[in-house]
Amino acid sequence: MKSKKIENPLNTVYQKDARKLSEYIPDSLKINTTITSPPYFDMKDYNSENQIGFGQTYEDYLNDLKSIFSQIYEKTENDGTLWIIIDTFKRNNQVVTLPFDLSNKLKECGWLLQDVIIWKKDKTVPWSSKGFMQRKFEYILFFSKTNDFKTNKDNVRVFDTSKLKKWWVKYPERYNPKGKALDEVWEFPIPTQGSWGEKYIRHFCPLPKEMVATMIEISSDKNDIVLDPFAGSGTVLSQSAYMDRNYIGFELNPEYIEMFKLYLGKTLKKSKKEYNLLENSVSQEDFEKNILKLRSLKFGRLLFISLNKKLKLDPFKIFVSIEGDSKETNKLVKVKYEFIGELNKLEILEEIKKLISVKPLSKFGIEPSFKFFKKKKIDPKIHFGYTKTNSYSFNKSEDLKSSKICIVSEICVDLNENDYL
Repeated sequence: MKSKKIENPLNTVYQKDARKLSEYIPDSLKINTTITSPPYFDMKDYNSENQIGFGQTYEDYLNDLKSIFSQIYEKTENDGTLWIIIDTFKRNNQVVTLPFDLSNKLKECGWLLQDVIIWKKDKTVPWSSKGFMQRKFEYILFFSKTNDFKTNKDNVRVFDTSKLKKWWVKYPERYNPKGKALDEVWEFPIPTQGSWGEKYIRHFCPLPKEMVATMIEISSDKNDIVLDPFAGSGTVLSQSAYMDRNYIGFELNPEYIEMFKLYLGKTLKKSKKEYNLLENSVSQEDFEKNILKLRSLKFGRLLFISLNKKLKLDPFKIFVSIEGDSKETNKLVKVKYEFIGELNKLEILEEIKKLISVKPLSKFGIEPSFKFFKKKKIDPKIHFGYTKTNSYSFNKSEDLKSSKICIVSEICVDLNENDYL
């Protein structure tokens, strides 16, 4: 006889077997993302009767996991995703490729493997075996239900300049204005026991909350539903709550459930406030503005250098003004470039057309417009000058009318690349 579905299972951890989760999640609810770390076969006894992994054959273990993730597939939104943190292990003097065996099982359910991420954790797991090198990483398998899956990748780009190499200053065209994209190696150390104080949940396989937060941010929005069918001490669930997501958890061990409830009660208010403060930070917006400023100035400087080289022009300057967002495909910003001097407009425009149609200028994401004036008023109180060798730090020694100044703009940037080594 099937168990009665719970009317509203949101924001609760159920002491139920994940193999029967479809009996407890109403048809009216759809999961947006699942984040979980299943039991690693028989390496650990989770002190629960009829548990998955411990005491099973490998084939039975894989089939049970397939059944669970098949049910999750049916309960997931079409744009939903699945994250599984899992590792290989050694048995009978050889490596058992659990991540890949499980991946093949899940493909049979309909899940599409989109990425294999390496989690570099810098800690050895308790079941390291003789013959293994020191265990430093695990696998994160990222699946989607369909090809059209939710991915908020821009939300997790690295835009903290203290974490970027100095190249962003001199080569802004190489950096997305939203920040540097994540790669497929994630470095998150395992939290040590007690490192979060008395409120920290004691569990022999804790997940880093920052890593879990990254997954949640990528695959869900506020008020979405996050599932963990092997909730353990509840890291996925608590982080979901902090980030204004709904959660559903399944866990057989009542001690873990009680620990989670106590932990969430002690940390929810403070952690939720910290997340909201971080979310409202303007750091990413500031980085984006800086990148677009740097691109706009460098674009003008490279134009100046190339035109002089090609056409041997009389002395001139380029006045640079950002005019707003671009609506053109593959363009980010509209920038006006005003040429000041005694110049042949048609000759220059013909050469500009060639220059901006090929690399590097074609890759700057700039929608340029060009105007020509014999003279233009330059005010040192509001305008800044840049030389042929530097468009990331305005020149403080030269008069703006000096021949050494090639770019003049209301844009003020003053960056030292050595500050970002």
